[in-house]
Amino acid sequence: MSGYAPLRRPLLKAPYLLYQLFAAFFRVPFWALLAIPRAWRPRKSWSWGRTMAVKAIRHLELMQDKAGLLIPVPTHLALVSGIGYHGVWVEAVPQNCVIGKVAMWASGAGVSPVRLPGYWIHQPGSTIPLEAPLMPGEKVVYVLHGGAYTRLSAHPSALPALVAKDLIQHVERVHRTFGIEYRLSTTTPYAAEHPFPTALLDALTGYYYLVETLHISPADIVVMGDSAGANLAVALVRYLVENPIAALPPPGSLLLLSPWVDLGTSHDSPTSSLRAYKDSDFLIPPSSPPSNMIHYSILAFTGPLGLGAADWNPYISPASKYIADKDVSFASFPRTFISAGGAEILIDSIRTLHTRMARDMGDRVRYLEAADSVHDFLMLPGVQEPQRGETFAAIAEWITEA
Repeated sequence: MSGYAPLRRPLLKAPYLLYQLFAAFFRVPFWALLAIPRAWRPRKSWSWGRTMAVKAIRHLELMQDKAGLLIPVPTHLALVSGIGYHGVWVEAVPQNCVIGKVAMWASGAGVSPVRLPGYWIHQPGSTIPLEAPLMPGEKVVYVLHGGAYTRLSAHPSALPALVAKDLIQHVERVHRTFGIEYRLSTTTPYAAEHPFPTALLDALTGYYYLVETLHISPADIVVMGDSAGANLAVALVRYLVENPIAALPPPGSLLLLSPWVDLGTSHDSPTSSLRAYKDSDFLIPPSSPPSNMIHYSILAFTGPLGLGAADWNPYISPASKYIADKDVSFASFPRTFISAGGAEILIDSIRTLHTRMARDMGDRVRYLEAADSVHDFLMLPGVQEPQRGETFAAIAEWITEA
């Protein structure tokens, strides 16, 4: 994918970022003027402030498309300590817990479980000791972060942690969350590393740590993922359901936030949300040049399996319309809550996922679509209100019902 991050090298990246800084003095006032007439905003219901915020985030996405990551983040290579959270090293899940098709795919990709950093976030002012047993009635949230499998981090300083921190504030029964720093996928123009099912092995490592090392009852675990993290959460639960392991029963609950559940092309059409909502979301769809981030991420993640896996593998694209309904069952999945933004480019595939889950699970799956909201809107405090607060309230009620 030679078109991705062509300005990533320091001698090209620095001048490009300086140009962007200079251009902002002209670009931002121009955006501000264009956003004044309500009819010119991507969604007429949006405020001037929301319009400006989404434009800014979208532009940052385009900048990363040209120059690569703008801000370095922690990775699986090191445990990064800090104030207000707890970091731990998590030993690799035993190899005998990697079985079935996933074991075959792992062998073909040349990947295996490894020791990883993990991060606990506790309620502010909490006196709960690190790795202490759960209190009566307490639920622990196992967080799998988003970032298209190629970006972001489980570290508490990274953007996805905002959701975990706010969840603790909104849900009385949640006092702490745990996130695993799974390995990110890369490919050309970088070294090709950590393709599927690497992240799934790492998610399994974190789950094994909670259940077998800390002896937390699976019934008290809420597996939560946003975007690609939600894709990973579905894959983890599918693995646990399809490959019964006595030591690792499936979790009690599954929380999916703006899940990226079709990495292929089955939902791409002239009238699809990928195209219809391309101006009302900060994600840049594959059909909108000059963006190559999504293409790069899919290529990096599918790795040796090839791009066809994004259309046909239910562990990668459980909402793909190319996969027959009978070949992607959710009958044994735990109770599930799906949150989505009504103005995000992924909404068509998220609705397909909900339809399939509701077919198999009935009222054990709950779906909430926030009107005129963008992808991963729970990560945008002060921007996507009142939908953001309403969604957190609904999630809190759902967790409390368990």
